[in-house]
Parts: sequence; C-alpha cells; structure tokens
Amino acid sequence: MELGDPAEALAAPGPERDATADMFARLAVELHGSAGVEETVQAVVEFALQALSCSYAGVALATRSGPEVPAVTDPVVGEIYRWQMADGAGPLTACMRDHTTLLVRDTASDDRWPDWSAKVLSLGVRSVLDVPLTTASGTVGVLGLYSAAPDAFDADDEAVAHILARHASVAVATARKEATLAQAVDARKLVGQAMGILMERYGVDGDRAFAILKRYSQDTNTKLRDVAQQLIDTRRLPR
Repeated sequence: MELGDPAEALAAPGPERDATADMFARLAVELHGSAGVEETVQAVVEFALQALSCSYAGVALATRSGPEVPAVTDPVVGEIYRWQMADGAGPLTACMRDHTTLLVRDTASDDRWPDWSAKVLSLGVRSVLDVPLTTASGTVGVLGLYSAAPDAFDADDEAVAHILARHASVAVATARKEATLAQAVDARKLVGQAMGILMERYGVDGDRAFAILKRYSQDTNTKLRDVAQQLIDTRRLPR
C-alpha cells in the first residue's frame, strides 16, 4: 500500500503538532543519552507506544547473520518476529528486503501472507505497520507497530512512524558505529597487553611478539583479540 508524505500529514499548525514536536525533541535527547544499540531501540519502542495508536511495538535489526530482535514492548511481538524469520514470509521480511513501508489494515482479510496473517490474528493482532529504518548505506532494521483494532493506523500515525523511523535509523547507526569503535579500541588494548607478556617472557621485540600472536590466530582459526585474551587470562597461547 502506498503511503502519503509524512511532512504533509503533520504540516497543519495546531497544538497537536506542537505536542508531537515536543515528544520528538524529548526522544532526540533520550536517544543521544543511550548507552548502546539495545538501549537505543528500547527507547524507540517505548516512545512508539506513547506517540502512536498501537498496542505493541518492536524493532528488528539487520545483521550479517540475519534479523535480530533487540527490543519489544511485549512477548507477542517477539513471537510474530520469530515466525517471520523462520518462514521468510511476512511484512517484516518484505519491508527489510525491499526497503518499503508495509501496512496491513486487517489480518483477518489481508491475503498477501495467509499463513502469517492467520498466526498473527490468533494472537489478537489486527493491524500492522512496518517501517524500514534506513540510512545512506541501506536498511538497518524495521520498526514494527501492532494494534488489536482493525484499520488502526491513519495518515497521521503513518507520518509519525516515518519520522520516528528516521530518528531511530540515525540513532541505531550511530550506536553501532560507537560500539564498533569501542570494540576496536578494546581489541588493540588486549593485543598490546598480550604482546607485552610475550616480550617480557621471551625477550622478543614488538614486531616479533605481534607476529607470534598473528601466527597462532591463523593456525587455530581464532580471532586475534581472542588469542590475546586467552594469553592474558591463562598465560598460555592456544594449541
């Protein structure tokens, strides 16, 4: 289903628009203060319950090994996500694959994914709105909104969901980047400590100590940081 322009839906002046702007301002502050990816998406789904006509909300994130579900407001959402990830059919997987917003007005009558619709309907969910979380590099995940009422999401809800998705996309991408940088810094520290142990024990220089770690990493098919961690913990190299 093709959706309207989010900006147009919220363009009319008035107290409702002002209240929405205030909510997003608070969300931006909260996301900025989040400590990591899980905290970021948890803030997003909790905000969705306040700002939208939904009973439940969840976020699924794209990873190299497939979608992961770090935040839901109810176990029902986790169950719905697991069905889709197992079968590879449903609005979540289509939204993530095609980078397109998908609206299911009523699971009792929607026939695009009949097996999925029947399962979701059995949980008492009638309306679903899935919005992709996208950045310049592609889709990072999907924001899923669920309601027990049929045809629950109107144009204003869709507009707010799109704006929320934009905030969430930037926040998730930033949190992931910071986490990657933190892991890289931690790995360098571990390798440096392990090199120091080898240099002291065997009287080798830094280049030779790094070469030893690298060789053990390759021979045992173990990440360099894990080889370093094992040496630090046990004072032994992996066999």
